[in-house]
Amino acid sequence: MKNKRQELILEIITTQDVETQDELAALLKEHGVVVTQATISRDIKELRLIKALSEKGVYKYAPIEKGDHRSQSALMRIFADTVVQIEATGHLIVIRTLTGSANAAAEALDTLHLPEVCGTIAGDNTIFLAIREGSNITEVVKKLKRMSK
Repeated sequence: MKNKRQELILEIITTQDVETQDELAALLKEHGVVVTQATISRDIKELRLIKALSEKGVYKYAPIEKGDHRSQSALMRIFADTVVQIEATGHLIVIRTLTGSANAAAEALDTLHLPEVCGTIAGDNTIFLAIREGSNITEVVKKLKRMSK
């Protein structure tokens, strides 16, 4: 079921400009597949989908090719263009993004393999970064803020 759903997602996003998870859920429903927002979010992360600028000038979901340096550059541009706020709390860094951009911004961070970052969790407009014990969280926040400018 999961594989078929993910194949359908790839088919949908390659044939249509899908801008939001809600829009993707509605298109899946038209194909007889009813899913929750959490399932769509997991599928987006597992399929390594990013938000890419369409010919119409809007951001749409698109697949990323592994090993494609242009894609990593595009992800970093998306990170810089969509991050709104970065703040630390305890061993977490909370990053707020424009609505619908957190998954792509988190993917950009994941591709960097920052040694201080233990893991990321992305929602629709919020990313949580778990920072490793002993890392200087203030320095990580500064690094992320430089990347977002």
